[in-house]
Amino acid sequence: MTQGQMLMQLLPLLLLIPLMYFLLIRPQKKKDKETNKMRNSIKVGDEIITIGGIVGKVVRTKDDSLVIQVGADKIKFEIMRWAVSRVTAEGRSTKGGYTEEEEAPKKAMPKRMKKAEEEPSENTPSENAENDNIHE
Repeated sequence: MTQGQMLMQLLPLLLLIPLMYFLLIRPQKKKDKETNKMRNSIKVGDEIITIGGIVGKVVRTKDDSLVIQVGADKIKFEIMRWAVSRVTAEGRSTKGGYTEEEEAPKKAMPKRMKKAEEEPSENTPSENAENDNIHE
């Protein structure tokens, strides 16, 4: 076997190495760089989604971790920066402590009071007792 034939056999393998670099390695490095930039630029007020699917609002940032507020009960817990999947909404300017899209929190009424307002009973207590006896 001559050197020319040996070179022709190795040529596809030698061409495959740069091709793999440009098709696989370089795009992945670029994506990792963008993801790290996004995670490092998170600030208080941003809404995020974690890799576990938890949606929350950032209330405090630390070096390697974030404190997020989640749910209607406004539970706060700490997550690592690498656990952020994406930022869904950037922090907005606040007026009076609330963002432009949010309104001041409304005081919740107990369920019994809501039902009483929605369905006022027109029957007298004696009529209610009669209705109860009929249904039994």
